[in-house]
Amino acid sequence: MVGDQLSEVFDLVEVRGQVTGGFEVRGRWVAQHAVDDPLKLMAMVRGRARLTTDGLDGPIELGPGDVAILNNRSWLRLEGGTGDGPPRDILPVEGYTSVHLDDDDGRGAPDAVVGGRVDLNPAGQALLLQALPPVGHVRASAAAATNLRRSLDGLFNEVTGNRIGSAFAIRQYGQLLLLEVLRAYVGQAELPPGWLRVLIDERLRPALALMHAEPGQPWRLEELARAAAMSRTSFAERFRTVAGVPPLTYLNRWRMLLAQRALRDGDVRVGSLAAELGYASESAFSTAFKREVGESPLRYRWRIRGGESPGGAEPVRVEAR
Repeated sequence: MVGDQLSEVFDLVEVRGQVTGGFEVRGRWVAQHAVDDPLKLMAMVRGRARLTTDGLDGPIELGPGDVAILNNRSWLRLEGGTGDGPPRDILPVEGYTSVHLDDDDGRGAPDAVVGGRVDLNPAGQALLLQALPPVGHVRASAAAATNLRRSLDGLFNEVTGNRIGSAFAIRQYGQLLLLEVLRAYVGQAELPPGWLRVLIDERLRPALALMHAEPGQPWRLEELARAAAMSRTSFAERFRTVAGVPPLTYLNRWRMLLAQRALRDGDVRVGSLAAELGYASESAFSTAFKREVGESPLRYRWRIRGGESPGGAEPVRVEAR
């Protein structure tokens, strides 16, 4: 099932949706600040606002229930509300805050915004950031966003309710919100080539299922094309168009993601891991791992666990790509 494959990828790259704050405010308002997170979420729970950020030709209009995903942007500006006078400046703070709500003049419920981020390990950054545009706008009115509104309302109730166990519930809703945002985005936008697009491609799904289920098999292009009921040439062309890489390159990268998880979470020997993932020797596996990740399997394990190499020397710090 494609949903299972998406869940598997999420676990491998340690994708975590985190709620960082939000606010309620009446009247005109503006919130502008730098963006430090690679992936930022802004959810318009109530009201309307105009979002601008670097790389946009013009503002995006956010309506009730809409969510924006900012991909490697350096700043954002939200402006909303109605009324006379200059807008109030909303400063970013951790947690949730109500701004001057004692001046209720009968205009109804205040505007409400929830902000969050997506925590990713280096492998997750390489995958998810490549799969999303600079700014993704998920509309609550879209047919694919049916569950998004429910998740957002549940999250908002926990954020503002101050109930027992709310911290745990907020973490769970943060995960659900991220999943629903991606589901809705996939359903209403043309995805760029990448892993997110290939996971939902119906014609390639049988071949993808083989690679995910048995990554250690020496899959040949002919076998994968046959599973997808396509010619070798048509399969290769379609896969590259949808995934952005050839099928066997995708398979190798999938193996490397599995290898990173095994090295990160367990004590498996490198030689055993090499055999499990279909490499003829430990040396061949180590070469492929270093080419993809940027460092040897042992150095990766020492670094990711915060340890030291034999003899007390600190391993060379190389950012995984």
